[in-house]
Amino acid sequence: MIAESAGLEAGELNPLAVEAMREVGIDISSNTPRRVFGVFTSGALFSYVVTVCGQRSAELCPIFPGIVERLRWSFDDPAAFTETWDERLARTRVVRDAIERKIFEWCEAVCARPQLA
Repeated sequence: MIAESAGLEAGELNPLAVEAMREVGIDISSNTPRRVFGVFTSGALFSYVVTVCGQRSAELCPIFPGIVERLRWSFDDPAAFTETWDERLARTRVVRDAIERKIFEWCEAVCARPQLA
């Protein structure tokens, strides 16, 4: 599987996310944020679309038309955290770890499915 990532707005990388991912050996510092609309209009086809909108932004989550399995996973948005740097980083780690658990659970379930010819 190949994963793509995009947000509602292109914006800039969240330094909290960069640091939290660096801590687990993943360097996202050179990633270029993209708008989900750009991914959609590129014509790329997806088997699954996962949205990770939190409760506060659920109404903004994009919808991809076509034959695709849509998965909606709700996580808090580290960009909305307002505490000190250390407190925001600690909360970002919680989100990172929750996303990792969800991905592993999903992969385990998907890989266990029989493949149709």
